[in-house]
Amino acid sequence: MDAIVPLLCLALLGYQLVILGAIIVSWFPLEPGSALEGVRNGLRTVTEPVLGPVRRALPPVRLGGMALDLSPIIVLIGLQVLQAIIC
Repeated sequence: MDAIVPLLCLALLGYQLVILGAIIVSWFPLEPGSALEGVRNGLRTVTEPVLGPVRRALPPVRLGGMALDLSPIIVLIGLQVLQAIIC
């Protein structure tokens, strides 16, 4: 049991970094077939199982002509709380 907690803490930190990477990559326009598009698709594959349900439950906030997706922020806060409890 003692060896599982540090691994779980490391996994939570790693997933937070993956979400942050997905956020940063989403800021850039990508050309189809580019290497960065492959990175974005990989990050989306890893993050969408968690972000998707949150996104469906909490639709984007409209800011004029833009929409702000709050799902990564909500998930990051949840991961921080979970990490504070476990680690």
